[in-house]
Amino acid sequence: MEEIRLGDVVQTRKSHPCGSDRWTVIRIGADIKIKCLGCGRIVMMDRADFVKRRKKTVEQGSVPEEVTLRQMAEQR
Repeated sequence: MEEIRLGDVVQTRKSHPCGSDRWTVIRIGADIKIKCLGCGRIVMMDRADFVKRRKKTVEQGSVPEEVTLRQMAEQR
């Protein structure tokens, strides 16, 4: 399974009603929050749905997933 990072730019299988099929990942965890690069709409979905709808990762974020999750756990 491919890693999901904050800041990833992903292409989805279907395009958004605005016409864009590119999204950026803005939150990771059990749920994934993504923002449309066309209109700015924010959508939250569970990880399984995200993996199913993602076609490919266009650009990978800089911080690995395990580092992000560790930082989130330390803040609690």
